[in-house]
Amino acid sequence: MPWERDQMAERAAQELEDGWYVNLGIGIPTLVANYVGDKDITLQSENGMLGMGPFPYEGEEDPDLINAGKQTITELNRTSYFDSAESFAMIRGGKIAAAILGAMEVAENGDLANWMIPGKLVKGMGGAMDLVAGVKKVVVVMDHTNKTGEPKLLRKCTLPLTGTGVVDRIITNLGVLDVVEGGLKIVECAPGVTEDEIREKTEATIVD
Repeated sequence: MPWERDQMAERAAQELEDGWYVNLGIGIPTLVANYVGDKDITLQSENGMLGMGPFPYEGEEDPDLINAGKQTITELNRTSYFDSAESFAMIRGGKIAAAILGAMEVAENGDLANWMIPGKLVKGMGGAMDLVAGVKKVVVVMDHTNKTGEPKLLRKCTLPLTGTGVVDRIITNLGVLDVVEGGLKIVECAPGVTEDEIREKTEATIVD
């Protein structure tokens, strides 16, 4: 069976290493905060928070504690707060080890489109462009196809780009793929999913 949202987030959390400072994008990536476990990971939010905890239990929400996606979160005993200028100085200065982001499209060369669909969804670019330019590793977490079943892993993105050649690893509901020379390489399949199924639902070049 393909991975569900929480399973994708749990798989993405496996990419993180002790000592890393990590930014989580809006959508499925925010769920990664629930699966950090015992790892020494510090989560950063571009709206000015370093040291995000997991989502709060129902009834324990603090409306003043939110992530960049306006979701209520929790703080840790080491949490610090700062303005957006300081936040983006961390990002642009290369202090953030990894970003886990959602996407609308990813191209086989690592191009990323995740901030707008002209005429339909124009949510503003947020911090995504700074993140993909400033962090050391970019992991995309998204569904393998869109709502109509069309591939989101393409030879070339059709939507406005967030960054060119910036994606390192892609985690979808079907499996894990790396951006390598010549296209995408299948690293892992979700339980019950075959490589043939991934190939069938991918427009981008799959290399062996």
